[in-house]
Amino acid sequence: MTILKEVKKVITELQKKGVEAYLVGGCVRDLLRGTEPEDWDVATNAKPDEIKKTFLKSFMDNKFGTVTVRIGKMEIEVTPYRTEEKYTDKRHPDEVKWAKTIEEDLARRDFTINAIALGFKIIDPFDGQRDLKNKIIRAVGKPEERFSEDALRMLRAVRFATTLGFEIEQKTAEAIQKNAPWLQAISKERIRDEFLKIIMAEKAADGIELLRKLGLLKYIIPELEEGYKISQNKHHIYDCYEHSLLSLKYAAQQNFNKYVRLTALFHDIGKPRSKRGEGPDATFYSHEVIGAKITAQILNRLRFSKKDIEKIVKLVRYHLFYYNVDEVTEASVRRLVRNVGQENIDELLEVRMADRIGSGVPKAEPYKLRHLKYVIERVSRDPISVKMLKVNGQDVMMALDIKPGPKIGWVLDVLLGLVLTDPKKNKKEVLEKEVRKLGKLSEKELSSLANEAKKEREKIEIKKDQMTKKKYWVT
Repeated sequence: MTILKEVKKVITELQKKGVEAYLVGGCVRDLLRGTEPEDWDVATNAKPDEIKKTFLKSFMDNKFGTVTVRIGKMEIEVTPYRTEEKYTDKRHPDEVKWAKTIEEDLARRDFTINAIALGFKIIDPFDGQRDLKNKIIRAVGKPEERFSEDALRMLRAVRFATTLGFEIEQKTAEAIQKNAPWLQAISKERIRDEFLKIIMAEKAADGIELLRKLGLLKYIIPELEEGYKISQNKHHIYDCYEHSLLSLKYAAQQNFNKYVRLTALFHDIGKPRSKRGEGPDATFYSHEVIGAKITAQILNRLRFSKKDIEKIVKLVRYHLFYYNVDEVTEASVRRLVRNVGQENIDELLEVRMADRIGSGVPKAEPYKLRHLKYVIERVSRDPISVKMLKVNGQDVMMALDIKPGPKIGWVLDVLLGLVLTDPKKNKKEVLEKEVRKLGKLSEKELSSLANEAKKEREKIEIKKDQMTKKKYWVT
């Protein structure tokens, strides 16, 4: 176990004052598991004022007496031992009292694996180390009391089970199933944060299914449960809910970002409400439009940012794009890019890959999807054009004192050829000198140079296209 020197310093300084100090919570759990903690928490029998006097760079963090100590770039939370009285709102204690011993402090914590203290020795009154070894999530004391104190703990149990790969102990699971409605008392922001941690876990799909089995999902995303046991058609071998989970599973396995994972989970959420008929020929017309509206409602309800909502809703809305090589025109591909946004195209294609695997097909990226990537890159690339030049037709007319005519186009074509050969020449003063030189040539000479420049430009375009095809393995 490696404890950072800054953390050791906090503990040592408190002990010099004659008070107790222990590492507690998630950092101890992580140290015992052999993983690096993200946050460091210290519990002490010193009061907040004593803690602040011990550390000059510190400030009171909240009304529960937590003091944040800054050492270098690190922030370490130091909290007095405490007990908590009655939780009327199922989230915050009505009253906090200072405790005398570390054992009293540990008794108020959520799960046994988080109720271990580490100092000169390990304090483990609830056998948290045994549960760590056996990969068990078990509530401290009576599960129903712990969840009554803070209903968010029910969701945290699922999050820990998902992120750590643990199982929830039977009595703890039964208490969650019985008291799942308590989750309605928790702020949507806190629910969103825990839900996102589940979504970003390696086994995100298992986490969503655990939420459903324990009766929590209906209080977070009831719309997702609407797809449970809703059969699809000949294009799918899984029901709507299973398909969504398998799509999410693939997105997590590929370590796709949160936008792709959430879209993979929500992309067909409009199917239950759009379904017409049964059996292999059932239809789901406009399910992507309905799904986009439902997704917006879910994300707004969970207090996601406006930016996140706009992006995910757009991905859901356009996930059902049609593409077949030689059938779809470049114009339709440009329209797709315009609707989705160039910045979202890669994520849209990742959603399609997750959708495919979630449908039971063997390949996430078939030839036609690679071909679409090629066409998207081709239509999104700025064409080689005289518009790239730092001079324009007006500049040519002024420099040569001529009126509009073919000579202007010839000059610009020749200039473009020069710039493609040597991009450093694309400066207004350099090009204006070249314009004056070209102005001295006959129309026949200038026209011939322009034609040669066009041929070279076409060669460059063909070479770029060949390189793009090679990149995506298409012909």
